[in-house]
Amino acid sequence: MSLFKRIIIFSILFLQTPVLVHSQNRAREEYIKRYKDIAINQMKNYAIPASIILAQACLESADGNSPLAKEANNHFGIKCHNWKGETYTYSDDKENECFRKYNNPEESFRDHSDFLKYRERYQFLFELNTTDYKAWAQGLKKAGYATNPNYAQMLIKIIEEYSLFRYDSVKDTLPQSPVKSSGEQVVSNGKVAGNYHFSLTRPIFRRNGVSYIIAGKNDSYTALAAEYNLFRKELLKFNDLKFDRGIEDGTIVYLENKKNEGEKGINEHIAVEGEKMYDISQKYAVKLERLYKINKMRPDEEIRQGYKIKLRKNQNNP
Repeated sequence: MSLFKRIIIFSILFLQTPVLVHSQNRAREEYIKRYKDIAINQMKNYAIPASIILAQACLESADGNSPLAKEANNHFGIKCHNWKGETYTYSDDKENECFRKYNNPEESFRDHSDFLKYRERYQFLFELNTTDYKAWAQGLKKAGYATNPNYAQMLIKIIEEYSLFRYDSVKDTLPQSPVKSSGEQVVSNGKVAGNYHFSLTRPIFRRNGVSYIIAGKNDSYTALAAEYNLFRKELLKFNDLKFDRGIEDGTIVYLENKKNEGEKGINEHIAVEGEKMYDISQKYAVKLERLYKINKMRPDEEIRQGYKIKLRKNQNNP
């Protein structure tokens, strides 16, 4: 190839590169602008840094342009893993892998938070401060969220390049990151039976402004009531139960009354196959009786896959 042709080709590539970079930056900025409020809301409910949520979403979804994001609303590359909802087949690390499919991006963001919160290998992350995005990024790599050896550095680069860390310090009440301690801490909560004690080896979380724990298969409602200085009948009432029953690993157990409706900004839930109204009540910390009333349903009515379950009485209330 002649020197003249090489100069021409180099000049074309040189001129195109800034355009491509600018286009990518703009797409990412628009993606961040679109989903930052959802990420902040997830941080408030799950104590996962908003910067980490956004950086992972940008990276895993190619700023919303990946086939998974476009065709399955899957913005975090989460595979099926005993998923009961719709699925999407996509070749990633292997050919024709099974990925979760969602009705909308918001479901994907919520499921990503659940995915981290309720899996044992990610539990150590919740000992970290929500403003320590570097430790979270390194922790996600350590836990095996992605196979790329540079995954942590890639997340940190996105966070710092777009100043996503500013979303980790919003002026609002955030759930405390659980910490480990051999002692006890007294938590004041006038909505329950005075003060209750808890061991910090079992962290307390908040959802829709309601305190809850993650119970295991060796727990019982009777034992948990005693552990948190509550009456057994009181604890069962908080969880819309009339009798003590077996507890599976990862069960949400509320330590105070659930709310009359879902949190602002989350107006409805799309039911998946096999889901019951009780499951939705526990997922969003909404009283079961109120959930039936909002949806004008009887307790004996079944819900089917795809049903839209209202979480708030006034759908227009932001």
